[in-house]
Formats: sequence, structure tokens, C-alpha cells
Amino acid sequence: MHDYHDPVRHLKYLRQSLSQDNEAIGFFISAGCPLSVNMPNDQWPLIPDVKNLTIHINEQFKANTQYQLLLKVLQEAGKNVENIEDILSFLRSLLLVSKGGVVRGLTESELLDLENKICSVIVAKLDVTLPDQETPYHRLCNWMGSIDRKVAVEIFTTNYDLLIEQALEDSEVPYFDGFVGSRRSFFDLRAVEDSLIPIHWSRLWKIHGSINWYQETEKDKEGKDVKKVYRSSEIKEGASHLIYPSHLKYEESRKMPYLALIDQLNRFIRKKSSLLILSGYSFNDGHLNDTIVNALKANPTGMVLSLMFSTYELRDGNNELELDSNGEAIERYPEAYRLANSRHNLNVWTYDKAIIGTNAGSWSAPKYDEDDYDIRSFIDSSKADNDGNVNTLIKLGDFSVFTNFLKKIIGSQKDGQDV
Repeated sequence: MHDYHDPVRHLKYLRQSLSQDNEAIGFFISAGCPLSVNMPNDQWPLIPDVKNLTIHINEQFKANTQYQLLLKVLQEAGKNVENIEDILSFLRSLLLVSKGGVVRGLTESELLDLENKICSVIVAKLDVTLPDQETPYHRLCNWMGSIDRKVAVEIFTTNYDLLIEQALEDSEVPYFDGFVGSRRSFFDLRAVEDSLIPIHWSRLWKIHGSINWYQETEKDKEGKDVKKVYRSSEIKEGASHLIYPSHLKYEESRKMPYLALIDQLNRFIRKKSSLLILSGYSFNDGHLNDTIVNALKANPTGMVLSLMFSTYELRDGNNELELDSNGEAIERYPEAYRLANSRHNLNVWTYDKAIIGTNAGSWSAPKYDEDDYDIRSFIDSSKADNDGNVNTLIKLGDFSVFTNFLKKIIGSQKDGQDV
């Protein structure tokens, strides 16, 4: 038993869906996307993935006694010391119960100091700019600004860098991110929930916060201390940065932007005939997975397409399948496959295989029509064996390749073609 999917038909359908100006179209940009930015070998990647960011942070704090104690306690609890998101989640869980005492050998002030120092290192590492205006981010933004739309494009991201903001502004694509004002921009919940902004403004929702968000303690009218969230145009030195690489329920001031933006993701997917395209997301966030799946259950007309980097199973340097102890091929994104196998409107495309409508299968040998010139460049076909079998790859899971696909759509629209 082995199913196949027609790559030409599905790429045509995707192109047609992305060419609509009156449907809800959104993009979910996650950790893998910055890796697609072309850089000199000695400067790549522009931003490291979670594993390499964690290595950098662990190196920065190898002489910090409190941090090493935190890693020791974390390891004893069976958590991953090579994932900064797990480290911060654990640290913040300790903070919740540390008021006025000592938890696992760490005081509240030591935990707060560690949190601030870790976030400062993350901010410094992620405070970078795109090298030019020909990046995948710019291609996405150019597509967004290519035609007038009756429904605003929405971008969701778990990244807390400022790369998408730079690309939007370089491309002069107006956008709204939930904050208003210029001196100390504040979060406007009503504008987010009621969509009280112009249609031609795109929406940018930073679900896990941002390196230019910060928290300040102020006095209310009764003289009580209250914490408020602001966004600055520049990175503030020594600020209490609001980046959320953890899945805790935050205190009230942090909770409001986080929950409001998660709810915005839920509302978007529930829109009639919505299309949300995930790039660089590995389905390792259970809370986000639940939000996506529950919204899809509530809206059978909505569609989420996850474009995954690389092949369906893990392969070694010789392109041979990696096997587990039982001799079975190791799946690269098992949680994504599990969810897609049970949801008809959650599709997953890897380079060599896809799950479409809950049916898993390889890409079949392509059969082109005369007008499929633009489609051809996104299908790699090669002879797989002496029996004439063809190995077909679609590499839209590479954010750079996918944004080139968007660039082709712009060209087709300008040429007046029926796409």
C-alpha cells in the first residue's frame, strides 16, 4: 500500500489560492525561517536555531554558579538542558513559587537576575538586520504589497527578532502589530479584537513576544504598583524584555498580549475558507498545536498547510534512511504527521512526501501541460532506479524556495495571466 500525490495539481491549487484577493490568507513564520537567509559561510546563520542559541547561552553562563545550579536541577527533573525554551520555562515555574523563600537552592532575586540576564543575551544575539533587500522576508512582503486586497494578510510568528518588521518597512507595506503610539507604544486590545484598522494594513502578530517589547512598573491612580507592556522602536538597554520562549501562563501584564494574540490565531483559522501557511514550524509547541487543531475542528472550510523542511524521514549523509532500534525509519516530524493523519484540513508537505486530506503518500512523477512553465521550476524529478521509477521532490519547505514561488505569482499577475 502506497499512495501518491500529483505535484502539479497541488502546486496549481496552491498558486490559485494565493492569488485570491478576497479570502483570508495568513502566514505562520517560525524558528526555521531565519536559516533561509543567504549569508557568507562564516556568518551563517543570521540567527541560530533553538539548539545553537542554547549552546551560545550555556557558553555565556558557564562560570555563573546560579545558572549551573539551575541546569543541574533542570536535568534532575528530566528536562532538556539543550533547549533554552525548556530552561526558561523551568526557571519561570520556579519563580512562581519562590516568593519570600528559596526554591531548589535559588532565591527569588537570583531567579529574577538569571531571567533578566538570559533574556539580555537572547536580545543581543537576535538584534540583527537582514543583509540586503533580496531576502526571503522581502519576497514575502513584496507579494503582500503586490495587489490591493479586500481582506488583510495576517502574519503570525513565534520569532522574537525584528526581521519581518524590517522587511515590511523596507518594502513600504503598512502593518499593525497590536501596539499604538510613538513614544511608548502600548497594546490596544480593542483594536486587535475588533479589527479597527484599515484593510490595506497587513497584520503582524508576535505570539511569543519581541525583543523590542518591554515591561515597566508604574503607579496607578491609587498609588499601587502596576506592570504595563510597551513596544519601543529601538532595543532598550537594561529593559525587562518580554520574550516568551516558554509556555507558562504569565502574570496579568504579560498574559494580556500573549492570550490576545493566541486568540487572534484562533479567530483567523475560524474565518470562512481561511488559508494559513506554516513555514519553519516543527509542531513542538503543544499549546499552539491545540489552538490550530481546535480551530480547524470548528471550521471545516479552513485550511492549514504546513511546509516542512527536508525529507519525511531522517536520512544520513549518504541519503540513507536512519533506523530506530526496531529497524523502522525514523520520522522527522512525528507530531505533525500524527495531527495531519486525523485532520482532513491540516496538510503537511515535506520534500519527498505529503499528508493531504489525511492520506500520506509520495509525490508522483509530474505530468505537465503546456502552460506549466512556472510550476516546473518547483518540482525536482530524477530517475530513482533502473526500473524507471522517478524520485519527485517539492522543496517549498525551504522558506527561500517558497518565497520564490510567491515571487513567480507576482510575475504572473503582472503579466495578466489567469492564475
